[in-house]
Amino acid sequence: MTPVTEHPLYLEDLHRISRSDFIPWDRLHGATLFISGATGMIGSCLTDLLLLLDAERGLDCRVVALSRNAEKARRRFAKWSGDPHLQIVEGDVNAADGPAWSGHCDYVLHLASNTHPVAYATDPIGTITANIIGTRNMLELAVRSAAGRFLFASSNEIYGENRGDRELFDEQYLGYIDCNTLRAGYPESKRCGESLCQAYRKQYGLGIAIARLTRSFGPTLQLSDTKALSQFLRNGIAGQDIVLKSEGFQHYSYTYAADAVAGLLTVLLKGADGEAYNIADASCDIRLRDLAGLIARENGRQVVFQLPDSTEAAGFSKATKARLDGAKIARLGWHPAYTLEEGIRRTMAVLKDSL
Repeated sequence: MTPVTEHPLYLEDLHRISRSDFIPWDRLHGATLFISGATGMIGSCLTDLLLLLDAERGLDCRVVALSRNAEKARRRFAKWSGDPHLQIVEGDVNAADGPAWSGHCDYVLHLASNTHPVAYATDPIGTITANIIGTRNMLELAVRSAAGRFLFASSNEIYGENRGDRELFDEQYLGYIDCNTLRAGYPESKRCGESLCQAYRKQYGLGIAIARLTRSFGPTLQLSDTKALSQFLRNGIAGQDIVLKSEGFQHYSYTYAADAVAGLLTVLLKGADGEAYNIADASCDIRLRDLAGLIARENGRQVVFQLPDSTEAAGFSKATKARLDGAKIARLGWHPAYTLEEGIRRTMAVLKDSL
């Protein structure tokens, strides 16, 4: 078994980001970055990248990684054990006084959030509070530590349902969300989190960057993730048929984890103050049934249909078309390094070797 952090394909991902000429790496030299959700799919890839840059390019930046379970974080980042550029802090963004950490940091990145259907259905309060109370606590930490910029990892779900008047959602679009439902907790709290960022920008002069992530996937996928694509990937890795729990006509945008990390850094370091950016490219848009078919073909299996249970159904997104317009971030120079098909193949190859 090869750990993800030692897998040649994953290391190639990190090196490919490090060679991206659209990211102004000099702005991170000697900087301290405080990252919530550091052990999550995106946060762990970002942390690995920054520590690799320290080791190989002398970036000399420091990562303060917040996790609710310090032991889990130490296991995840065992490769970097003893590295003075990594500090693991145990804490919950929802705690009454926020994370118990003091000191100066240059950048605060709030990535912690419930991000999959079963969590939305079984922990609806935690889903909302991480995006509102947790965001407020992280904003307070940014003000307290005199951070130069705060990045909020928002979501494609803030756009709601397509009203039928747009093929791609640009950053000004707003569709319909029925707020009086359990499932609305995630997109509505992400919307509120964005508004909190604007409030702190106004009242405290805090630099704000907002990155709207699409449905993401990659080798750092969490095994507890219950998104449809994550389930497809687990089926494929196990050599099983791909189980589709709907007709599969949903048309969504997707992003490979390494490309999402490059997008976050682009928005953090180059985005206009207070602006939101979709991290998306139309080349990675696909219907759910076609995505299931792609993974099935890669593994010599077939797609089978199955009704979801009540918990799964309660957490499913109601949006049937959610394709994001990536023109704004493209103007900053960002573009995905991998096609959707390449990202799927790389993800399965790494996970097959590491699980």
